[in-house]
Amino acid sequence: MKTKDSLPQRTRRFARWGVWLVGGTLAYNVIEAGVALWAGTEADSIALLGFGLDSVIEVAAAAVLLWRLVVEILSEDTDRVERAERRVHRFIGLTFLALAIYVITQSILTLTSRSQPQESLVGIVLAAASLMVMPLIGWAKLRVAGRLQSRALRAEAKETLACANLSLALLLGLLLNAILGWWWADPAVALLMVPWLLKEGSEGLRGED
Repeated sequence: MKTKDSLPQRTRRFARWGVWLVGGTLAYNVIEAGVALWAGTEADSIALLGFGLDSVIEVAAAAVLLWRLVVEILSEDTDRVERAERRVHRFIGLTFLALAIYVITQSILTLTSRSQPQESLVGIVLAAASLMVMPLIGWAKLRVAGRLQSRALRAEAKETLACANLSLALLLGLLLNAILGWWWADPAVALLMVPWLLKEGSEGLRGED
């Protein structure tokens, strides 16, 4: 059996970096979910409410991945690390599919209801902040995933980048609604992401890289 000594110290260091990055993502998403759900309720915005629910999905993915990285640091054999890797990779694949369902459902509800939400300055600020923060965290996690050769962390990093794209769609939708009254802009942009989300989710379930 491969012992703890078979895991290089450098690998453990990168795993600790991963813990900080994923833990930071989790904390940010908890705050993001609370603010988005509150702002969405105040503005009667399906897009903002859906964005908050998306953050809840990402909290679940980050929490499970955090467990996998702790296993990497504390485990006494690499076989256990690999088993944790496979389980988390599949779970994150499920969260990609849940995210795709969320995008489709939210977009259909928004397009069919044709209800114009109120302007939301809080929502605009939140979307802009996420658009600045999430790409930086996502690319940092991709670098650590490469060092650890972790498919699960790489998949979760892509989910973080997907959140950045959804932030862009939300920001465009809120701004175009506030300035031009184009209530349909947000769901239209978000639907363009669905094929990619389904692809990443199905690959995660199959354990593919």
